[in-house]
Amino acid sequence: MVIQFCSFRLAHLTFGIEVDRVQEVLRSQALTPVPLAHDVVRGLINLRGQIVTAIDLRRRLNLPEREPGEEPMNIVVRTSGGELSLLVDAIGDVVDVDEGTFEGPPETLDGVARELITGTYKLDDRLLLVLDTDRAVQLPAAV
Repeated sequence: MVIQFCSFRLAHLTFGIEVDRVQEVLRSQALTPVPLAHDVVRGLINLRGQIVTAIDLRRRLNLPEREPGEEPMNIVVRTSGGELSLLVDAIGDVVDVDEGTFEGPPETLDGVARELITGTYKLDDRLLLVLDTDRAVQLPAAV
């Protein structure tokens, strides 16, 4: 069986989210900061009158911050609590993968990334890391 993923990049890594979880993808949007919010919450975006929380996946996965001037893209996903925007570096293509080629998370992943990746698919030129959307949108305990 073939499964489709919306692919995106964070730093040097390629991730995927099941296409049926994605509502839409958007260019960089103006963010309204939320005072006292967790540091992974970058702010709120106005999506045609609907207020949507924007979570920075770089911060959520403990990856280095974007370079100054690099604007994130938005992947608006459907969750049990409503729509949320995931801030990513770049949007990729919709990728078709064979369900039978699924493998567990790579041994080289550690920390929070290991907890948020359900597994991988080998593509022709890279590895597609499957993001557990439900866990990724749960805010970690404040430090």
